[in-house]
Formats: sequence, structure tokens, C-alpha cells
Amino acid sequence: MTALIIEDEYPAAERLEKLIGKADARVQIVGVLESVSAALAWLRVNPPVDLIFSDIQLSDGLSFQIFESFPVRSPVIFTTSYDEYAIRAFRVNSIDYLLKPIKLPELASALAKYQNMKQALAPGANAEKIESLLTDLARSQRAYKTRFLVKHGDQFVPVGHEQVAYFYTANELTCLVGHDGRQYIIEHTLEELESLIDPLSFFRLNRQFIAQVSAIRKIHTYFNGKLKIDLWPAIADEVLVSREKAPAFKAWLDQ
Repeated sequence: MTALIIEDEYPAAERLEKLIGKADARVQIVGVLESVSAALAWLRVNPPVDLIFSDIQLSDGLSFQIFESFPVRSPVIFTTSYDEYAIRAFRVNSIDYLLKPIKLPELASALAKYQNMKQALAPGANAEKIESLLTDLARSQRAYKTRFLVKHGDQFVPVGHEQVAYFYTANELTCLVGHDGRQYIIEHTLEELESLIDPLSFFRLNRQFIAQVSAIRKIHTYFNGKLKIDLWPAIADEVLVSREKAPAFKAWLDQ
């Protein structure tokens, strides 16, 4: 089985190659590429590989540009440090999405999923294999939280995810702010919320804020490549997106 690695950080690429060898010694890495342009150039002149491992944030852009610019038929396992790309990743040939630092059991599971898919789609595959594949794929689709039970006075009130404008932390507490301006203290930390809410609708702006797309009113350029965000309902705190996270934020808004 041949595989291609697209990763702009040499230590990460080297570690991934070693992990792949441990997970399945049959995998032959035929190339390691570090940019969108290098990947496109390679894909245009080489035969298709069986599998592609691709980081998302590369030195010259997001790897999605590769799959939007060239008809890649190989299945893809995405590797990244950012969870907010998950939904967009599954719109291309992705069969799995691994968060860094990648763990060997997760990588082995992704390779097993690829093998199951390959066998199920092979000529003569029986119905049992196809059913097993569909079950595995269904399990891999994450179900995100649709409402929060919050305390309002001496009552508990359910707040739907579509009613949430943003979450923020202050004084070691996490607050939910609704589009109507009401605020509620909730039990979850922002780190926990990142795994519970739909990354297509919500984005972790910084250590203090997670915002829903409809709560973002204006985006201003700021010092050193940062972005300043105006939220609604308005908040007195200055909300900034770092230079490193700005490309991911723009890509999220442009989905």
C-alpha cells in the first residue's frame, strides 16, 4: 500500500512516518510534501497513491486548496491541531480526522477503517461487509450538543444551541450569552465545550471566547496580523484572534 504525507513541519512528518510504520509495516511512504504548491505539482505528475495523510494548515495555505484544485481520488486521513476543520474535512475524500499529537491506537484505527472501506468496495464484496462499513462510518459521525440546561433564578431553563451567541470565561467561571443578551453560568469549561459543540457553527476565538458565527458582527485588522472581533450582544472586553489562528478563522467564516 502506498501513501503520501503532506506536512509542513519536518518533526511532525518524521514522527507520523514512524507511527505509520508501527501501525502497519505494509504502508510504503512514497513522498513527504510541505506545501499546497508542492503537493499539486507532485500529484499532477505521479500516479495516484492508495492513501494520503495531510495536515491542514500548510506553509502556503490550507490543504483543502489541493483537493479543490485537483481531482484527487485517493482517500485522505487528515492530521491537525485544530478541531474546527472537522466538518469541512469530511466534505472531501476524508475517511478520518486525527488531532495532534497523534496516538498510535488512533492511527491504527484509521488505517483499519481504510482497509475495511477498501474491502467493502471491492468487486464481489458481500452485503455483510458493506453493512459493517456503513456502521463504522455512522459511528465516526459525531453528534453535537443541541441544548444546554441552565439555571435561571430558582428554575432550570433549556437553551437551544441556536440561541447561543457566545461562551466566555471570567473569574474561573464559564458563561453562556444568548442572542437576547441574557447570561447564564454553565458547568462546562471552554475546553470541554470545544468537543461538545458543532465546529461548523462555533469557533474558539482565543482562550476566553467561543463564538457562534451569527454573533460575529465586524472583523477589524489589528497589530501584528491579529484580528479584532466585534460580537453581538456587545461585550466590554477586547476580543482578539491571534495571527497564528487568523487563517483558520477566515477559512471557518468562508465555509
